[in-house]
Amino acid sequence: MQSNPSTLPLLEELLMARGPGGQEHEVRDICLRELEPHCDETWVDPAGNVIGLIKGNLSGAETNSPVRIMAHLDEIAMLVKRIEPDGTLRVVSLGGANPINFGVCPVDILGDRDFIPGVLSFGSMHSTGETHQGADVLSGNVNWGDVHVITRCSGEQLQTHGVRPGTRVVLSQHWRRPFRVGDAIAAHFLDDRAPMVASLQAATLLGSRRETLTHDVYFVFTTQEEESNAGALYAASHLPGDATVAVEVGPVVAEYATRLGVDPIINTGDKNGCYHRGIVDQLYQAGRRCGLTPQFALLADFASDASAIMSSGVSAQGGCIAIPTENTHGYELIVDGSIEACAGTLLEFLLNRTKD
Repeated sequence: MQSNPSTLPLLEELLMARGPGGQEHEVRDICLRELEPHCDETWVDPAGNVIGLIKGNLSGAETNSPVRIMAHLDEIAMLVKRIEPDGTLRVVSLGGANPINFGVCPVDILGDRDFIPGVLSFGSMHSTGETHQGADVLSGNVNWGDVHVITRCSGEQLQTHGVRPGTRVVLSQHWRRPFRVGDAIAAHFLDDRAPMVASLQAATLLGSRRETLTHDVYFVFTTQEEESNAGALYAASHLPGDATVAVEVGPVVAEYATRLGVDPIINTGDKNGCYHRGIVDQLYQAGRRCGLTPQFALLADFASDASAIMSSGVSAQGGCIAIPTENTHGYELIVDGSIEACAGTLLEFLLNRTKD
């Protein structure tokens, strides 16, 4: 299955948009623009989630309760912890990132009044054990205490730009463009931009087939998934429906017997608990009807919006479908056709959803 040429420009646009948790407006604007033509209603809720509602044909004698499809807007990033007297920034992780996920690279510092450039640094390799930071770099044991951001600005200049503790720091747009590797696309932040594209594509397809839909569908693009699942928890508490399906990237590792390809990963459980067996089976069968061979996986070191809200008791039923992805939370890679395979499976699931 080859990638739809129309998919790639949208994916690149989303990859170039900066979206650290709590400051996802660049991504949100694109998502809202893409949803509006295909949904009966679209809005941004008080938590910052983008929501698109496609109404089902509810004239039949028996209808199902609404379903929520969730992909997240945010990306792993950094937060300014403090500003040193020389204008150097000390940063900590925002979301599940380690310094090695980013490497030494250009960054954008998202001040309250301006964006300014910086360089993420682990220090010089040309040092000895006398330099604690250098020793960590040489041993490969780099932690956030070894990391700083070079700004070449004074403290006063940074204050003018609105840089302060809590300011988001993200990979520069200079570092975000996707890279072609044979039959695959590689980039930072395919998590969760590729699943976003799959969800938007599913909404587009479903919008033209709503007459056969027996339940309402809420497409929810959530905030702050990487750090707290705050957006998903808010949305699930305020939207109708008992079932939530997260659309994610899935790690390709021998531990889970997952493989890189177009066949979506059907997550049976993660560190928050097991997913609903009925939804797991229906996602699998939907993939089979698309001519795919979905991959079951128990992703023990993983979590999603759906498992977070299910484990909190906010949603009665949860499931998770994932695009097979190499180097999750790093320089990620997916193969051509995997976005379309995920979108097709979601469409089949939604059109044939049954009560459990």
